[in-house]
Amino acid sequence: MAFSERVSGLHPEGAYAVLARAQALEAQGREIIHLEIGQPDFQTFEHVRQSGMAAIEAGHTRYNPPAGLPDLRLAIAADAGERRGMEVRPDQVVIGPGAKPGLFFPTLALVEPGDEVIYPDPGFPTYAAMIAVAGGVPVPVPLVEQNYFSFDLQVFKERLSHRTRLVILNSPANPTGGVIPAEDLEQIAAAVQEHDCWVISDEIYSRLVYDGKRATSIAALPGMAQRTIIVDGFSKTYAMTGWRLGYGIMPEGLAERVELLLTHAVGCTATFTQIAGIEALTASQDQVQAYVREYQRRRDRMVAGLNALPGVSCQLPQGAFYAFPNVKALDMPVSQLAALLLDEAGVAVLPGTDFGVNGEGFLRLCYAVSPQTIDRALERMAELINQWM
Repeated sequence: MAFSERVSGLHPEGAYAVLARAQALEAQGREIIHLEIGQPDFQTFEHVRQSGMAAIEAGHTRYNPPAGLPDLRLAIAADAGERRGMEVRPDQVVIGPGAKPGLFFPTLALVEPGDEVIYPDPGFPTYAAMIAVAGGVPVPVPLVEQNYFSFDLQVFKERLSHRTRLVILNSPANPTGGVIPAEDLEQIAAAVQEHDCWVISDEIYSRLVYDGKRATSIAALPGMAQRTIIVDGFSKTYAMTGWRLGYGIMPEGLAERVELLLTHAVGCTATFTQIAGIEALTASQDQVQAYVREYQRRRDRMVAGLNALPGVSCQLPQGAFYAFPNVKALDMPVSQLAALLLDEAGVAVLPGTDFGVNGEGFLRLCYAVSPQTIDRALERMAELINQWM
């Protein structure tokens, strides 16, 4: 069959491919430890679940405005502005079914065929996909392990040009767990203003930052609010991955264009999901803070265990819930290593190359699992690796 060029080069996300392989092994009776899928193992908060169910019972199951419920847009504007130290108006907020529309639709609205788009490598696979669908030219910039997996700023500045239309940032980052240092953000902000570029700042993990630190949003820096799209959502912070609730914050003119794309692509986001989102944002945040503390304990456990393995070194992630260990000393392509860990040890992880060519030599492990699961995974990995070393 013949397909259009815009879809011919699309590939599945590696996490879903590994999950399918792991589930096939489970169907054969194997016990598999899942560290491949990036979602919390906690249930959605009880009060949020009850709010969503009550909304369904009350009949909130009909269409609503494509940009989202006014009350949710107002709540997001207040919360996002306060946490980032900037003014956010409700008309800047566009609600979508998950955070991905906040990535995809602004890209479609801004990028013309042939425009260059800078993005992190290794990075979330949707970035390269949405650039390709928009007809843009992908320009990957490597991340530097020694600098919290921030951009290689020299390469970034070399690749930024008059052809650059858009720069994509992700902090805290998937797959690395890195948080871009504030001084790096200042340099990036100065460069994009000089070249008159837009920025998509993927901040879906913005609440999951450890050791008492915070992740700075580039949108809060002088001169950046009018050229930045903040992308965030409820999936990671509130364990609401299956609810499909996310949002973008952007200048009003762009928000109007993105609303039109939402109108013609998905219509609107479920009303009862949005009502649950209002409850999540406006109720006590104590449970969020408790989960962040628990993720930090799990991070410390995972990283200590990885660093105890022969041939493995792992930087301490500053955010998100992924460890990104360096396994170059094992002298094996990471796609092969990940396959061996799954097939022989029953541990499902992702090769760093699922996130770009600069992911070679790294694995991604999700530590949003129980401490007991982390320990069993590390034991199995140690047993397998010790056979090679």
